[in-house]
Amino acid sequence: MPHPILCVDDSASIRQMVTFALQSAGYSAVAAVDGLDALSKLNGAPFSLIITDLNMPNLDGISMIRQVRTLSDYAGVPIVMLTTESDEARKQEGKAAGATGWLVKPFDPAKLRAVVAKLVGPA
Repeated sequence: MPHPILCVDDSASIRQMVTFALQSAGYSAVAAVDGLDALSKLNGAPFSLIITDLNMPNLDGISMIRQVRTLSDYAGVPIVMLTTESDEARKQEGKAAGATGWLVKPFDPAKLRAVVAKLVGPA
């Protein structure tokens, strides 16, 4: 099975663009609408990578990352923030929470695929 990747974003269009970019490269993508939805989809499922937005309703990206990092099954899973935020303080906050990388929207699908390949290997 190709590397399963959890894509978390409250914007339907961003979820579609990210999952399309990943699936067209041969990865398996599962979408979640916010941090709470993402946590419910983890639930022991094997994910190679999590890509998440920062600003979302119900549970934002940094709070979600903090919770994911407490789950032993996902302690080592890379997490990439994909957000419109480029503020250095927010990046440091994300890194402190456990984010592995940071991509700024709008994103280049080829760049996204390159980051994914670097973190989890080719599809």
